[in-house]
Amino acid sequence: MRTDNFTMETGADGIALVTWDMPGRSMNVFTMEVLDELAAIVEAVAADAEIVGAVILSAKDGFTGGADITMLHRMFGLFREKAEKDPEGAGRELFEQSSLMSRIYRRLETCGKPFVAAIHGACMGGGTELALAAHGRVISDDRASRFGLPEVKIGIFPGAGGTQRVMRMADPQAGLQMLLKGESLDPARAKAMGLVDRVVPRAGLVEAAKAMIAEGLKPVKPWDEKGYRPKGAANVFSAAGFQLWPAANAIYRKETYDNYPGARYLLQAVFEGLQLPMDLALRVESRYFARVLQTPEAAAMIRSLFVSLQELNKGARRPAGAPKSELKRIGVIGAGFMGAGIAHVTAQAGMEVVLLDRDMDAAEKGRAHSAALMDKAVQRGRATPADKDAVLARIAPTADYAALAGCDLVVEAVFEDRQVKAEAMRRAAEHLGPGAIFASNTSTLPITSLAAGWRDPAEFVGIHFFSPVDRMMLVEIIRGRDTGERALATALDYVRAIRKTPIVVDDSRGFYANRCVTAYLLEGHLMLTEGVPPAMIENVGRMAGMPVGPLALNDEVALDLAWKIVQATKADLGAQAVDPAQERLLEELVVRRERLGRKNGKGFYDYHGREKRLWPGLSEIVAPRPAEDFAVDELKRRLLAVQALEAARTFEEKVVTDVREADVGSILGFGFAPFTGGTLSYIDGMGAARFVAMCDGLAERHGERFRPNRLLRDMAAAGETFYGRFAPAA
Repeated sequence: MRTDNFTMETGADGIALVTWDMPGRSMNVFTMEVLDELAAIVEAVAADAEIVGAVILSAKDGFTGGADITMLHRMFGLFREKAEKDPEGAGRELFEQSSLMSRIYRRLETCGKPFVAAIHGACMGGGTELALAAHGRVISDDRASRFGLPEVKIGIFPGAGGTQRVMRMADPQAGLQMLLKGESLDPARAKAMGLVDRVVPRAGLVEAAKAMIAEGLKPVKPWDEKGYRPKGAANVFSAAGFQLWPAANAIYRKETYDNYPGARYLLQAVFEGLQLPMDLALRVESRYFARVLQTPEAAAMIRSLFVSLQELNKGARRPAGAPKSELKRIGVIGAGFMGAGIAHVTAQAGMEVVLLDRDMDAAEKGRAHSAALMDKAVQRGRATPADKDAVLARIAPTADYAALAGCDLVVEAVFEDRQVKAEAMRRAAEHLGPGAIFASNTSTLPITSLAAGWRDPAEFVGIHFFSPVDRMMLVEIIRGRDTGERALATALDYVRAIRKTPIVVDDSRGFYANRCVTAYLLEGHLMLTEGVPPAMIENVGRMAGMPVGPLALNDEVALDLAWKIVQATKADLGAQAVDPAQERLLEELVVRRERLGRKNGKGFYDYHGREKRLWPGLSEIVAPRPAEDFAVDELKRRLLAVQALEAARTFEEKVVTDVREADVGSILGFGFAPFTGGTLSYIDGMGAARFVAMCDGLAERHGERFRPNRLLRDMAAAGETFYGRFAPAA
């Protein structure tokens, strides 16, 4: 039997090999066509008396990346169109469409013939749910093999039986953690949890799967046996259940502040489903899945964290006519924390790195940073000693600028000082061949002015990394006034090669991410000076959806840096550009009390190893008022609105010109409330008119920094959205 996406061949042993191999794709994904073909294959296996069982495997390097989420994205659009005329009918149709995969898997599970999933490489989302529905699972012991259900990370949850089968197969506490964190498991962990049966070498994968069937694998799952009862905490009314479920709900509330309907409905589906027979449990799961698909949070997160993210990672902003860069040798000037991090991710991506600093000790120290990161990866099972040796072999520390000869791209990561950068550029130019691209990792200095000191400004570009480089996924590519298309394309190719997400921004003070983050930090400072208790500021920041409060974040980036930025802004733009209350606060902390942040163990917090506590002395600087004097919702609105307003201003100024980059950049770069879809999606979700009215009210109560810009007022008057008015090209 052959279809467009599968082949099925039955051997003399009566075992059918079902091979999934989507044409024209590097990875198998679930589409409506794939589901229709899979349903037909299940029926063919069930009906053929000569077939004793079936093995499902992939012809690709990975099993599957999961569902084609763009299919769900289109489903949203159709649902919203139909819901305007017939809400009930649209809801029924969404339920039928979104539960199709679950129904097919249940048919596979109960068809009377044993199925075994033979997994190599990535097995994600719907692929993991398919494997869980099968009667046996064999996975290769390769490090590339991963088994996971990441749906909660994009605002939904596993809706094809994943919530019900995981909780009946694994320890309930471990299963719930996997589901709520969207974890992907390595083969050993998946087996330890009871989610796969055997871990074997890749070469023996199919034979091991066939052996399971030949050994008499039962085509009936335990929960379909007569008298089945969930064990332990999976029995929600047992003693173990009474210990798990109230705590699980409390942890969910603590971690999410109920901002994520996907996680909330996941918990409800699991809790209710475990009290029911499997068929009813799956129907409950499908109803909650259809419900979460209708939430604005799911629509926004899927658009930003899947659709837009994939488009940007695939080069949506790359100049169409520029030839692809063949980057092999990269220079990094400056082996401090940032430069060492850049060298590490570059070497990890397989490129040779020349890591240069003022002397060999400093350069060697930068290389040692990479060694330390690889040691941690080895300890955690994410790399081997051979991987470490290979990465370090690609990093050549040096104090000689002549070693930069032959580099395709040089990234300068020295101090934020014009003279220091100019000297590095001058010395590098003496040794770089024609056509080499020079990039600055500056976070504050305008690229156009720096490029004026390079031999050809068209070959100069900004590449702004975020700290720590090895963990932060966003990179800002800054285009100066004279940056050429080839330099821009080279920078984008480089960022793609090191597996990070680029956004393209035009030159401006603070670029995009730092402007928004600065607004967030400023608001935290001003709240403190108003008497808002510091603990309340921090908690409200997290309640609003930010990963950390503004005071903790400022400690991480350093208070003395904030002080320097305030002073530089004052010098460049005048005293009116700086809020005097913020300046007084930072002067007291940094200048008078030498509280610099985490780096010297004292800032808004006191640090003792990994422990930190808010510094009690803050009350000596600004006397806190009773928490009851402040409305939590008002504080949350302030913290999100100042960032969204700054994003709208950068868009009006054409610093950012693509709505996808504004949203994805805000989530990956500074953690802007992911459930909103990003800064511009936050405004669109509220509606421009309502957002403008809210900000005008905040401006009246708290100051002109909340006053909306002209673009927002025009959009409010016309009833427009950012994604409507500035829709990216298909």
